[in-house]
Amino acid sequence: MSSPMKKQKVVAIVGMPGAGKGFVSNAAKARGMPVFVCGDVIREETARRGLPPSPENMGVVMLDIRQQEGPSVVAERLIPKLEASPSGVAIVEGVRSMDEVSALRRNHSVVIAAVHASPETRFDRLLRRARGDDPKSWDEFVDRDLRELRVGIGNVIALAQEMLINERSAEDFQVVSEHLISKVTAK
Repeated sequence: MSSPMKKQKVVAIVGMPGAGKGFVSNAAKARGMPVFVCGDVIREETARRGLPPSPENMGVVMLDIRQQEGPSVVAERLIPKLEASPSGVAIVEGVRSMDEVSALRRNHSVVIAAVHASPETRFDRLLRRARGDDPKSWDEFVDRDLRELRVGIGNVIALAQEMLINERSAEDFQVVSEHLISKVTAK
């Protein structure tokens, strides 16, 4: 019995907070590819619960929905949006566990691309970004990193087919991101 044809190629972008996943997503958007952000699922759920998007609330919601609906819930919530897209290649930014990757792989060809930067670099970026759910102190930053690692993000990073180190200027990393998108979409 033959397996069904893969409808889309999915590039799953993984990285710790502040590593630079958005640069890779922006390179894909510039080529007209749809980008689906896992963090948006958590932000939407946090808002649905009537909670402000603080680091604490986002962390509680991230863990709570996984406990209530299973470890692949974030990917499961994105899959209908992904499948509604007519694009042959789509980006899923912010995958955090191999359960999420497995959910995506059920009907898609998935390439994992990891973005890595040192904790000091990431902390500095998050302070400058100043999004509502970003940590405001080193202790909050460390707590968030540990929470992400408990969910399984380290396993996804370790098993990535592509690895980008982002300790360079934004301009230089944009070029690297564009090269990665060219490479993985050409396969």
